[in-house]
Amino acid sequence: MAEKQQEIGGIAPRVFEAAEDAYGGVTVELSESSMDSGDFVTVLRASLSEWRNQGKKGVWMKLSIQLARFVDAAVKEGFWYHHAEATYLMLVYWIPHTPHTIPSNASHRVGIGAFVINQTGQLLVVQENNGEFKGKGVWKLPTGVVEQGEDICDAAVREVREETGIDTEFVEVLAFRQSHNSFFGKSDLFFVCMLRPLSLTIDKQDSEIEKAQWMGIDEYAAQPFVQKRDLFKNIAQICLAKKDKKYTGFSAVPTTTGFSAKNTYLYCNPEWKNML
Repeated sequence: MAEKQQEIGGIAPRVFEAAEDAYGGVTVELSESSMDSGDFVTVLRASLSEWRNQGKKGVWMKLSIQLARFVDAAVKEGFWYHHAEATYLMLVYWIPHTPHTIPSNASHRVGIGAFVINQTGQLLVVQENNGEFKGKGVWKLPTGVVEQGEDICDAAVREVREETGIDTEFVEVLAFRQSHNSFFGKSDLFFVCMLRPLSLTIDKQDSEIEKAQWMGIDEYAAQPFVQKRDLFKNIAQICLAKKDKKYTGFSAVPTTTGFSAKNTYLYCNPEWKNML
């Protein structure tokens, strides 16, 4: 556990080491400690007093899973839950006597649906072993969830390979849908991505996929399940328009972000350069 000594009037109370953030707050990462909850509270109170005197605002406390015993003590001091991951819990605290401006935890889950069409105009479709489509004989696009730190274009390629064994390359985002109150109350973003197949032999994932095959896109679109549901019907119509070269989606343009200059993608209509 990161602690330090600070001289105040001849007394040297222990305080937690903290990294300042760009918004007037501090972040504390606690990963190991032999102190008991009583000592933890003493150091925490001294730290809050110091940060208050320094004019700090938000406090982010990252507790490793091994320090879960300190959660109750921190909550009693005014901290509240922000989010949890497999190996840690994040608690937050607001020092000023004003409404807090600490951002909420991530509000969305991101998913993809893969529109993979071969040179003969056939669409790659699957029937799932699990979920709401299990046992209903519905042929659907391969779908999946984007993993943390994964780009949408890479997730689409990965999911198709995992579910069907087909290697592909990303072409463009055709459309996306936002819905709310989905997974544990979170909102959901779903991107329909067009991919170009680099192989044609299907080797399905037995654990999740019951069947996988190449199907005529008109046959896919004509399924009663698709025709009776606006979302699926609209996606099918967009895919048909793309097949007939009457629709243009959003390509992935490599770029960088803001001050951090992290590599990322801007998804945009590739024709924008011709409009300048």
